[in-house]
This record gives sequence, structure tokens and C-alpha cells, in this order.
Amino acid sequence: VWLSVWKGAVLLGGLAAAPSPYPGLRMKDVPVAAPSPSPAVPGTAWAFMQYWARRLEQEIDGVMRIFGGVQQLRKIYDDNKNLFEVKENVPRKLVEKVAGDIESLLAKKVRALKRLANAAEKFQKAHHWQDNIREEDIEYYDSKADTEYDDPDGEEIEREKSNSLKLEFTDDDNFKTKVNYSYAAVQIPTDIYKGSTVILNELNWTQALEDVFIENRKEDPSLLWQVFGSATGVTRYYPATPWRAPNKIDLYDVRRRPWYIQGASSPKDMVIIVDVSGSVSGLTLKLMKTSVYEMLDTLSDDDYVNVASFNEKAKPVSCFKHLVQANIRNKKVFKEDVQGMVAKGTTDYKAGFEYAFDQLQNSNITRANCNKMIMMFTDGGEDRVQDVFEKYNWPNKTVRVFTFSVGQHNYDVTPLQWMACANKGYYFEIPSIGAIRINTQEYLDVLGRPMVLAGNRAKQVQWTNVYQDALVRTPQPQGPTQGEGDHTSTAHHVSLTPPVLLQLGANGYVFAIDLNGYVLLHPNLQPQIINFREPVTLDFLDAELEDENKEEVSRPGTAFGAQDQYIDEVFRTYTWAPIKSTNYSLGLVLPPYSTYYIQANLSDQILQVKYFEYLLPNSFESEGHVFIAPREYCKDLDLSDNNTEFLENFIALMEKVTPDSKQCDNFLLHNLILDTGITQKLVDQVWKDQDLNTYSLLAVFAATDGGITRVFPNKAADDWEEEPEPFNASFYRRSLDNKGYIFKPPYRDAGYRGLDLENNTIGILVSTAVELSIEGKSLKPAVVGVKLDLEAWAEKFKVLASNRTDRDQLGTRRDLICVLIDDGGFLVLSNQEDHWYQVGKFFSEVDANLMSALYNNSFYARKESYDFQSVCAPEAPSNTGAAPRGVFVPTVADLLSLAWWTSAAAWSLFQQFLYSLTYSSWFQTEEVVGDGMEARETSCIMKQTQYYFSTVNATYNAIIDCGNCSRLFHAQRLANTNLLFVVADKPLCSQCESVKLLQAEVRAPPRDPNQCELVDRPRYRKGPHICFDYNATEDTSDCGRGASFSPSLGPPGRPRQLSFLSTSISMPVPGPVERERRPLRRLGDPQGAAPLSPPAAAKEEPGCGQGLPGRAGTGRVPRPRALPATRTWKSGVGVLRPRSPHPPRLFF
Repeated sequence: VWLSVWKGAVLLGGLAAAPSPYPGLRMKDVPVAAPSPSPAVPGTAWAFMQYWARRLEQEIDGVMRIFGGVQQLRKIYDDNKNLFEVKENVPRKLVEKVAGDIESLLAKKVRALKRLANAAEKFQKAHHWQDNIREEDIEYYDSKADTEYDDPDGEEIEREKSNSLKLEFTDDDNFKTKVNYSYAAVQIPTDIYKGSTVILNELNWTQALEDVFIENRKEDPSLLWQVFGSATGVTRYYPATPWRAPNKIDLYDVRRRPWYIQGASSPKDMVIIVDVSGSVSGLTLKLMKTSVYEMLDTLSDDDYVNVASFNEKAKPVSCFKHLVQANIRNKKVFKEDVQGMVAKGTTDYKAGFEYAFDQLQNSNITRANCNKMIMMFTDGGEDRVQDVFEKYNWPNKTVRVFTFSVGQHNYDVTPLQWMACANKGYYFEIPSIGAIRINTQEYLDVLGRPMVLAGNRAKQVQWTNVYQDALVRTPQPQGPTQGEGDHTSTAHHVSLTPPVLLQLGANGYVFAIDLNGYVLLHPNLQPQIINFREPVTLDFLDAELEDENKEEVSRPGTAFGAQDQYIDEVFRTYTWAPIKSTNYSLGLVLPPYSTYYIQANLSDQILQVKYFEYLLPNSFESEGHVFIAPREYCKDLDLSDNNTEFLENFIALMEKVTPDSKQCDNFLLHNLILDTGITQKLVDQVWKDQDLNTYSLLAVFAATDGGITRVFPNKAADDWEEEPEPFNASFYRRSLDNKGYIFKPPYRDAGYRGLDLENNTIGILVSTAVELSIEGKSLKPAVVGVKLDLEAWAEKFKVLASNRTDRDQLGTRRDLICVLIDDGGFLVLSNQEDHWYQVGKFFSEVDANLMSALYNNSFYARKESYDFQSVCAPEAPSNTGAAPRGVFVPTVADLLSLAWWTSAAAWSLFQQFLYSLTYSSWFQTEEVVGDGMEARETSCIMKQTQYYFSTVNATYNAIIDCGNCSRLFHAQRLANTNLLFVVADKPLCSQCESVKLLQAEVRAPPRDPNQCELVDRPRYRKGPHICFDYNATEDTSDCGRGASFSPSLGPPGRPRQLSFLSTSISMPVPGPVERERRPLRRLGDPQGAAPLSPPAAAKEEPGCGQGLPGRAGTGRVPRPRALPATRTWKSGVGVLRPRSPHPPRLFF
């Protein structure tokens, strides 16, 4: 096998060493001699590989020493030390300064919020209810009158007639949309009749808020959206702008927004139990599944939940055996598993409630430890399970019970009403699909009672995580105003000062997290949200590669990192501190080479002008093309994605102002001008004297921390594809983190057809960092490099990876594959011409067999990373199977049984059949989807596998064993580079083809296969400091009525279409009736309906019952966990680098 595989090496072994084709770079300078042939000894082949590898290393080093200009640039910096100072980054001081700046900015927003909340309470108290109010009496801008629908089909959308004000809008750079600063806009949910008396009265008194909105903006021009959300569903926001609907059916309801829910009640421990006995099959079971889906959407990350089904026995619907955090991932598991519930058996309420109480009493798990509740969905029953309540919940009634009668049936609902009223809960009815959204959210009014009764104690600003339009909302509940618990929120924008961040260098950054460990500010926070239901919840440990030390950071602070194709093992220092008066913590990450940075000191204006002239386009032909980083150098500078246009804007502004102008950032501007002069000196002293063509170079370049990228010659700029911002350019950031020369081929994914070498000149970047030592202070202010001509260097590579010269006629054999692969597993160079078009591809796409061997022999290790912020096309639903999920199919015995035909199950199936004649969508097997969710795209998880060099540094050879098709390969790391040199025999047959290793992003399974195990090791979180779940003065007599579904949907006798995405049912709904206004009365309650009360046996006391021992009347405050003022943590771990960290911006 050895002789047959290595015959190429043996035949070439006797040739003399080839001289270097470069003057000044002689092979005799390297102590390597061509080995003598010895075909029978494997070590001879190893010697040849060593020899070829040394030639490659020598060639690369020689080119970089001559053209890179590392030594020359060091001397230029040393000669110009008088033009700059070396400053030190002190992490503790920096993080405290930035945290203090953010605190000051947020304090202004909080003052505006409180001013708005106080005004809302005042206006509502002064409002006089009007029974005869008419639509024409109210003037307001209905944002839906000019709704912009995201409809890719371009269909004409029929809009509802409206008496809305007609406004004119102008483009605004702050909001990135058209706005009107003179008015606020109103949004009313689609399923609420805007002409009802309740809504019109709400619009009447909230009109006065517009003046407060305008006054807030005058006080703080940086304030962005201000939003008022009402318990009636009315949203008033400022400034006015047309509403943007995610699709044709706009089901946005402010009361279902997580920030509203978080402000409406304290955290919750919720157990949902669903009756799946045989009587609920068919339509009723579908209603239950949809109800649970909607109920889960009322929970936020501060809540904990579990879902169980029950008949004779109770069991969890998912793999979760206890309460779990109601985050997006866990809720997604519940939503999927709920669809698998099947109706069968008989009902035993005792089994369901005992399971729920046991879940809530489990103290060995992490939970909210505040509001505790049980939500039961059933079609009805006779048992009141009073003995269960006596055992678990009475007399203190620490657990609220909410009951939901689902479907249309003739059962007596009195037991369900009694259960709710006897346990401080509420009873609801869900007879049809249109009742679900309203009745699965109104339980929040009950939970909000203790908060309302707490008065000023409950007036605390609450902080949430990031939302779709880059807003962090700060909801604050109003005090008791005529019994209504309305909510207000504002949103604001904070832009971190660029100089503080830019002095951290390309790989330094700041981050912020909340109490749940979710990032608010992070380079990898790049959401592509496609629905309004959920906020952006990117866990800190998901924003970076996992490391046990980072879990420690995420307790009182947090950390991170990520580059799409590569992983580097790096060293970072983490420092963090709390942002006072908020729930956030701020962290700072600093690499060791960013401990010091350069600050230009260009006081000489003549020198400023001289260096500035090298930025002018008329100097590019002789001095090389200059790209400048698109930073905010001056306040009036117009930013542009086109660098040529941005440079023109910059030059035009500089003709009007000086670098020392107060409207400009002197740090940024002076450093930019200094680096312009520094890189020009490199052109004069090094690049102009060399002939690039002789050395097959397309370009030479230098990039700096100051924001300059100079590419020489000027014509090479036409094919320059790198980011003009050095801090975002992968070659720049990787060169800083790695020693030696970093090769960067033109990346091409697996689906790319190949490089067009005939019509395009393709280049490979080789770069290295310039490390300075000035007065004992080490720093890396620049990166230099060359761009190799791919085709020319591929030919040169064939010469270098052999024993012949480029003039030899021998060596035309192609039975040996010689390739250079980088540390990410991407092909850089090959001696095979059919490989040239595949340079930049993951090597498994080129030779799967050989790449698998390299991985299996530990030359490469790999790490799987996940992007939880992706958007994907929806997966095609599976409509196979004999019956839809959850549909009860009677057996032959059932059909022949008279008893079965008189049962509730038979009636349910018959009812389901009648509905299916008109509404075929009931029998589709796809899952129920909620409001704001597109049918065309959905959020998803993308998985990418990144490869990197393992710790193997030695030369290695091995056999890819496959019988007569075996291949021998040899691999060796090239010193001072990120390259692996591999020589192997060409495949002899196709019988040994390996499965391709995957590197490109692929869609991950919809749920993490380890999700069930992860919840048993929950990540650290720190819940809210205060809980409002009890108040001695709470009146619990209002606990539900027989007709709870009539949420102000229209005038009497007028039918309205209640739409729930693709499924809709038309039915006449009575409008609101005249009634006396009273605290916490349900919208749409029938006139004169008396509240249900528990039977006398269950009335231990009037009102809400006795409080728990030691519990204050207005709430309880858990002991807060202390957060250190500042902490620093150091780690040398592999991290995924942030994708584009500068300039980072945080939107609140």
C-alpha cells in the first residue's frame, strides 16, 4: 500500500531543491535539504512533507516581510510618537462611567413616564361617564385608517370605514418612519367595537394625554415612543404614525403584550389542567387547545407554568415534570405538545386538582413564588371537589382557581362557578373560537386587584427586555382610579457614546442584561422578529459559546462572542456593575491587547491639513484608495452605506468646520487624520518601491483602529469586498486575536456554483497584526496584509509543493492531492485545477472522505452554535393520517351501542360534523397559530457547526482504510499561519465516499432535543423584588357570571365577524348594555347579573379571607440578592466572536 500510494513522492525524490523565484529569498537561507529517495521507508515520505511545508512557510513569510511592512510600520509609529499618547483602559472606571451615563439617561425617561402616569390618573378621576356619547362627538386619529399591511401578494385590503382625522406625515430620522408630532394616534383591537360606549368614554378622557405627550418631548427631545395602554384595549401612542399590520388580519391587542401583562400583575406560578375525557372530543377539544395556546401567551419570562391533561388520571402534556420558566422555548414545547392531546375516558376533577396543587407546593424547584393559580378547562361536570380545596387551599386560599367552561353544551355550570368563587378566582365561558382571546386574558384583572389596592406602593417602574422596534418599554401601573387598572408605558432611545466604545478596540465591547439573563445590549443581538407577540429574549449564554465561567458572570452580570465561520481561542477580561435604579447590569469585555490605545495629539493645524489631503480622491492614484469607517465624527455628518458617498459627505463637512470644532468628536476625528498620515508614509516607504505583479499580488493594504483602510494600488479598490469599518472586518478582528499570518479565502457556501476565474480576478487575503511596544505598553493599533492572485498562486503552489522548479517539464502527475486548508476547514489553495473553482468552500464539499479523516484524526475539533433569532419559511404541514389530532374516532362497538349515541361524545362528534360542512379548516391538522404570526415565515433556530484546529500540532500521517480503495494522507500545520498542509492520494474509487460534514447553517429541529434535561438545570435568574398577590381589603365576590363573553363588540343586533387567522365564525353579538360603573366590573356583563358567591360552608370570612401569617396587607417584599458594585472575571476560553459590535446602540 505504501509504495503504490507514495510512488509520486518517490519518483520526485531525487530532484534538487528548487531555488526561490524571489530575489533576496534564497532556499539556502533555510536549513532544509531535499531528502534522498528511500521508497521502502515511510519516514522518507514524511521527510518530503516536512521539506515541502518548510518551503511554503518560507515563501509566505518572505512575501509578508517585504510587502506587509510590519517592521516598517512599527518604525513609522515610533518616529511619530510625538503625535499621539498611549492611554490606558481601566475596565472598572469605564464600566462605572458608562453605567452612570445610562442611568442618567434612563432617569430622564422615568421622570417622563411618571409625569404621564400621574396625569392619566388625574384625567380619569375628573372624567364624567357619558351614557349617550356618540362617535361623532370624539375627534381622534385612528391609526388603522391608514394601515400599512405587510402583504407580499399586493392584494387590495378592504379597510373599515372611519371618521378618523386626516393627518399629514413627514419622514423622521429618529423614528425611521413618517410621523406627526402634533397628534397622538389611537389603535383599537380588531375584535372590539370602537363605537361602544365604553370605548368612546375611554377615547374621551385619554384625549387630554396628547398635551402631556407633547410636553414630555419638549422636556426630553431624545424621547421616542410614548404609549398609553388601557384595560379596555385602547392604545394611544405618540407621535402619530399609521399603524403597520403584520398581515391582513391585524389581531394586535395591547393587553396581550408582554410589557402590559408584566405591568398589570406580579409574577405567576400557573398550572393549567385540561379535561380530556371522552365528552370533550372534536370541536370542544380544539377550542381547549387553542385556549391553552392563547393562555400561554399571557405569560412572561417572570412567570412559571406547567400544563397537564386529566381524565381518570392526570399527567403532564410534555416532558416537563414540574413548573418551568415561561420563556419562549418552553412555551413552544407546551404549544406543540398540547396539540397531541386526545379525548378519552371519564372525568375525575380530583385527579386534576390534586396534581395541580402538588405542582404548586413543590418547593424544590425554581419558581416565581408570588401569585399561584390553577386554570381548569373543561366542558362541565357535577363534582365540586370541596375536599381537595379543604385539604390544599382553605382557609388561607393562597391559590386562585380559574375555571373555563368550553364549548356549547347543556351541562350545569354551577359547580365550575362555585370552584372559582370559593377560591378567589373567576369563572369564564368559551362557547366559540371568538371568545378565546378575550376570556384567556381577563384573569389578569383579578390578579391585578392587590396591586391596585396597594396604592402608591405599587407605583414602581418595571423594566422589560428589547422589543421588535428596538424599544425597551418601561410600564408603570396607575393607582386606583374609579376601580380601573390602566397602564402606561413609554419607550426611549439611548445611544452609547462611540469614543468610550471605540477605545476598547475591535474585539472589546459592552453588554447589558436583565434579571432573567437576557441581553439588552450585545453585539450578537440582531433579531429578525416577524411577530409582535414576543419580545426579544436572547439569553446571554446563547449569545456566546457556553463556558462555565460565563454562568458565574450571568449571576450578577453577564458576557459573550461570535464570527460566522470561525472560532478562536482567546483571552478576555469581563468587568460588570449594576445600572442603579434599574433591573439591568452592564458589562465590559476587554482583550489583553486593548489595555492600551492611541489618542492622537494633532495640535499642529498645518499637519492636520497635510494629512487630511491624503483623504482627497485626487491623491488616490498615487497613494492608494482610502476607505474610512462610517462613524459619527461630527453631529451634522450625513451617514451613508456607500463609502464613496460617505467620504464625499465627510470632505464636504470638513470644508466648513475644523477638526477641533465643538460639533465634532475630537477623539475620533484626530485619530482618523493621524492614521491617514501614518498609512501614507507606509505607501511612500514600502509599497511604491515594489512591483506587485512580479510577486503575483493583487493589492497590499493596511487598516487601523482610527478607521482608515488604505488599499494600494488604487485600482484594487474596485474588487475590495471587506467592510470599510475595520472593527467589523473579519480579517482585522481575527488578525488581532491570532499570532502570525491569517489567510482568508473568498467564502462560498455549499450551494455556490463556483468561482468565475475566467471573468474575474479572485484574491486571497493574508493579514497580520502590527504589535507595538511603547514605553513598556503593548498594543495593536493596525493590521497589514496582501491580497494574493488566486490563479497565479495556485500555479506557484504546485511548484512549491514538489521538488521541481517552475521551469521543469516533469511533475505533471496528478495522482497526489496537495491542498492548504485554513483553521475553519475552508479550502485556500490546491494543486488540482478542478479545485480552483471551489476555493473558499468548506473542504468537505470538495473531498468529503479526506475532510472526515482529518476530523476523525483530531486535526479539527468542532463546536455547534445556535442562532435563536432567525426567520425561516414555514415548514409544509403534514396532512397525512386518518383523522386530525385530537379528534375522537368511535369504534364499531360504539356505533352499534345505543348508549353511545345518547352520550356527550356522540353529540360532540355530530356537532363537529356540522361545523365541518361549512368550516373545513377545523379538520386541518396544522397547529393553531396566534395573532401577528405570518403564514409565510416564522421564527426558527438555525444551527451552524464551526470547525477549528485542535491541540494537535505535530506532523501526522494515516491511512483512510477502505480495502483496495484505501488512501494514505499526510497533514502538517504550517508554522506562523492558520493553515494546514495536506498531501493525499487521489481517490481510487467511489466505494469509500463519506457522508459530508456539515458546516453551513441549517435549520435546527423546532425544539431542542435536550430541552427536557435543561429545565432540570435552570439557568440563574433573579426575580422581581416585590410581590403583590394578597390584600386584606380585596373584594372577591365578583367572580364570574353565566354569560362572561360579551366584550363590547358591537351595538345590539349588529352581527360582527370574529376572525382568528384562517378560522372564523360569524355570530350576532349584543353590544354593551347600560350599567352602573363599579370597580372591576366585567365589560359586557348582562344588566343586573348578580355575582356568584361560594355557599355558606365556604364563607369563612367576608371578602378575601384571612391573610397568611407574617404577610403584610399590601404585599410582601422578598429579601433582595445583593449585587456587587463591580466585578472582574478573566477567562481563557474559546468564544464565538460578536458579528458586528461597532457602533453598538441600545434602544430603550
